[in-house]
Amino acid sequence: MNASLKTWRTPLVIMIVGCIILTLSMGVRHTAGLFLQPMTASHGWTRETFSFAIALQNLVWGLASPFAGALADRHGAGRTVAGAAVLYVIGLVLMSQAASPLALDLSAGVLIGLGLSGTTFAVIMGVIGRHTTPAKRSMALGIASAGGSFGQFAVLPVGQAMISAYGWEIALVLLAVGIGLIAPLANAMADGHKPASGAGQSVGQALREAGGERSFHYLFWGYFVCGFQTAFVSLHLPSYLVDSGLTANVGMTAVALIGLFNIFGSFLFGWGGGCYSKKNLLVLIYALRAVAITIFMLVPMSTAAAWIFAAVMGLLWLGTVPLTNGLVAQIFGLRYMSMLTGVVFLGHQLGSFLGAWLGGRIFDQTGSYFLAWALAIGLSLIAAWCSWPINEKPLERTAAA
Repeated sequence: MNASLKTWRTPLVIMIVGCIILTLSMGVRHTAGLFLQPMTASHGWTRETFSFAIALQNLVWGLASPFAGALADRHGAGRTVAGAAVLYVIGLVLMSQAASPLALDLSAGVLIGLGLSGTTFAVIMGVIGRHTTPAKRSMALGIASAGGSFGQFAVLPVGQAMISAYGWEIALVLLAVGIGLIAPLANAMADGHKPASGAGQSVGQALREAGGERSFHYLFWGYFVCGFQTAFVSLHLPSYLVDSGLTANVGMTAVALIGLFNIFGSFLFGWGGGCYSKKNLLVLIYALRAVAITIFMLVPMSTAAAWIFAAVMGLLWLGTVPLTNGLVAQIFGLRYMSMLTGVVFLGHQLGSFLGAWLGGRIFDQTGSYFLAWALAIGLSLIAAWCSWPINEKPLERTAAA
């Protein structure tokens, strides 16, 4: 019976199902910016109130990711994904009924953050990484990242249509129904495979080993910057464009375009990571983000400028994911890949917390997003600098094993 179950969980099936899960989970997550204005207007909240809840979501997502990854490494990913999907659904339903900032923090912040920790990159990428060869791993991770990007492109218009047709409360419940589909799909992620690499290590030894490597810290802080930028842009770009005189549909389309072009960007950098230096590609991504944001700030605002910026940012959006996760696997091996990528992803989510919250804080204090955009440019240059000295060689222990 067990043998027959394993036969249908081929690498191709795992990749397809993993992409579907990421499409649903990341797609719904990216609709948060669409709810900012209708929810704050309905309840009389400030943008900072809503931004803090989403920032808390990113923080909980990051803090829980190493634990979700460790559970998946030790007990298999199937149960982890299914349990997280249930928390995600409960969070969306309670968010639709949130009548106070505290209720919003607990639902949109804590519960959805826990749900995301087990249905996104740390767990799904770990399973996919363990079932692909080193030569194809970066490409496979890039394809999986593209799945999350497709969700951003495909789900955003659906979310906007639901809000327009039924109101934001019903829209959240309908999105919860979509997330519920992840639970039965989790069976394909059941992963009892234990790779040989690092097989003699304990969890504590793996963490101490990674913590002693400078490259691990460089990856952590580079990902921090990535999180700051992506959280700020995805949450606040629609409102920034509306404040600049454009329509809500232009803002929605801009975020959707980021998702569309990130499909190509994730595939491109996933392929590139298998052919070229992964850390050099990270330097390129962060440097080009600084250039793109600077130009966007300098040119006159228009629909064309917003959509061109979105397309360029989309090409650079989640290309960091296959490269960063690929470097973790390449340097430290596969045994604790889900947990270690979860730790690095914590850096991403610490940045996401600040990007989401500070965006709203800066706007409420100054009436403008200018300082937040300037901070995103400066941090991008720091991330490029942090990525340059990463040592891509596998650890001697890993290579020997």
